[in-house]
Amino acid sequence: MRKIIVSEFMSLDGVIQAPGGKDEDTEGGFTQGGWTWPYWHDDIGAHFAEVMSESDAFLLGRKTWQIHGGAFEPMAPGDPFGDTMNAMPKYVVSTTLTSAGAWRNSTLISGNVVEEIRALKAQPGKNIVIDGSSALVHTLAQHDLVDEYYLLIYPLVLGGGKKVFADGVPLNLRLVEAKPIPSGVVLTHYTVEHPA
Repeated sequence: MRKIIVSEFMSLDGVIQAPGGKDEDTEGGFTQGGWTWPYWHDDIGAHFAEVMSESDAFLLGRKTWQIHGGAFEPMAPGDPFGDTMNAMPKYVVSTTLTSAGAWRNSTLISGNVVEEIRALKAQPGKNIVIDGSSALVHTLAQHDLVDEYYLLIYPLVLGGGKKVFADGVPLNLRLVEAKPIPSGVVLTHYTVEHPA
């Protein structure tokens, strides 16, 4: 069975909202967008390349899919990361989209999300990676569908915003790796200890 891997940029207080840009996601009045940039290090890029090499599908919530698609779909061929992102099969979970045609190689999941994702996990293949997509990550965790978390923990507290872990959903995690990055970020890798 395939694994679902959650890979997130996260503040010390668990916030994952708008790591990449000032106006990336201002929902809820969030004004701290772009908070990862002062901490960039090539080890972060190498980590994502490794996660992507072990995956053959992306699973995303609507908003994250639209943000990623808006950045990668228009890229000219030849950018290695852009080419990877555009070629990889993507599954977007949404009850409001009527089509997934805005970003190539995307499939819309809008019915029974939990059962459709269970079926996707049961198919042969590599890992399925998800980033951003806080509401979807919460739903997957609630239904015991997440297998691993890669959390890049940034040395700052944002004081509010969308979080990787939902209130009221307990999880038992086992630390596999913790690796400091010279810019002050700590890469952590956890596996989920599924209930018996």
